[in-house]
Amino acid sequence: MFEAQTKTRVRYAETDQMGYVYYGNYATYYEIGRVETLRQLGFSYNEMEKNGVMMPVVNLQTNYLLPGRYDELLTIKVRIPASPKAKIIFEYEIFNEADQLINKGETTLVFINMKTNKPCRAPEQLMKFLKPYFA
Repeated sequence: MFEAQTKTRVRYAETDQMGYVYYGNYATYYEIGRVETLRQLGFSYNEMEKNGVMMPVVNLQTNYLLPGRYDELLTIKVRIPASPKAKIIFEYEIFNEADQLINKGETTLVFINMKTNKPCRAPEQLMKFLKPYFA
């Protein structure tokens, strides 16, 4: 299993009238965590797309436990629980500044060859970076 974390501050535009994080913004926080996790691994999502592979989300699950609030610094913890093949799973936990778990989620993404628009195996470079965590 590979784990990483990143932080993001709740901006005013991400909240509702109550000052709580609008529920739809958690998917954006997942994306922030996912991209930064790959970056911390040494893998560039941008380069992968330039090399003809994209990763659309095919499943998203989320559990709202406590509200995130305007101006809080959130910690997004991300795990890749299994070695990817043609799909990759990311698990998320989001914590507020008091280190309270406020949200849990999971996304499944599929590797797609951009020329054929068909599923393909995970890029070799990504597998190389992940191999030590799934030996």
